[in-house]
Amino acid sequence: MNNYKSLDADQQQLVIDQTHHYLQRAEQLTQHRFNSIEIKFDLIGQAAGMYCVRQNKRWIRYNPFLFAKYFSDNIANTIPHEVAHYIVEQLYGIRGIKPHGKQWRQIMNLFGAEPSRTCHYNLQGIPHRRQRTYSYQCQCRHHQLSARRHNRIQLQGILYICRYCEQSLVPIEMTVTSPN
Repeated sequence: MNNYKSLDADQQQLVIDQTHHYLQRAEQLTQHRFNSIEIKFDLIGQAAGMYCVRQNKRWIRYNPFLFAKYFSDNIANTIPHEVAHYIVEQLYGIRGIKPHGKQWRQIMNLFGAEPSRTCHYNLQGIPHRRQRTYSYQCQCRHHQLSARRHNRIQLQGILYICRYCEQSLVPIEMTVTSPN
């Protein structure tokens, strides 16, 4: 049985309030009006937060387990980090803008937050996705490919090349023996 500690309702509300605080702060600092953004607590794995854009929808995902374990650090760093991504996208668009580029760093500085790209948390006790891997080989070694790459090979005919011997990667066939 897993004993992962997640955010309680009061902590989630504080995260939501802080996210709105940074949106309001951005409005004051930039003299622009920003729409409210959906906030989800459904992220798992190594990332504490993620800003998402799909077609005309925008939302921020937070990792409730990392937030619970490192609450004050995430309040101070992850929330402004993700809100800054949203603000930059709203002010400058997506094309030609680096995710952690000059514009993003400027917004982080306006927020008074450290413009660092990643956090380095101890992930022990934090749930994470495990991705299936597939065995491939070239002339010089064995490779473990992600399910995504394996599917691209199988479904789209994509070729992956070994960076050492420059030969195509081929799947290692698993032989199944039947009893006689």
